[in-house]
Amino acid sequence: MSTVNFHGNPVRLNGTLPKVGAKSPDFQLTSGALADVSLKDFAGKRKVLNIVPSLDTPTCATSTRKFNELAAKMPNTAILAVSADLPFAAKRFCDMEGIANVAHLSTFRHPEFLSAWGVGLAEGPLAGLTTRAIVVIDANDQVIHSELVAEIGDEPNYDAVLKALA
Repeated sequence: MSTVNFHGNPVRLNGTLPKVGAKSPDFQLTSGALADVSLKDFAGKRKVLNIVPSLDTPTCATSTRKFNELAAKMPNTAILAVSADLPFAAKRFCDMEGIANVAHLSTFRHPEFLSAWGVGLAEGPLAGLTTRAIVVIDANDQVIHSELVAEIGDEPNYDAVLKALA
């Protein structure tokens, strides 16, 4: 079991984030069209999972905007913002922000994602949400980059994502 920090205080996570070199675990998440999607829906593409607590926080919004901008440098890549936000709220955020290159996927019907991917906050004021993490998966579903952001309020390492995809 891993830990991250929330405002400097350690918070336990459920599960373990997939490691580089591992086969990506499958997932079931809910799309903006309220359809359940899985890893196979992105077959043949590279995948960047920008896992965030909520799009309704400054750092999560910033990372989603940044990945939307970086999408042009990531050919054949699906960029997925994963959070517990309801699809309606995520759509409103994406529409207001002009986010067209990032697909939002919600854990709201699939809480098993939190422990299967090692990103579930097990305690503290954000318990039940996802922590901030990035997982990059190649077209063959192998993990090629994995980052558990140590302080939930910090942004991920964008350069490391681009390097993994280079």
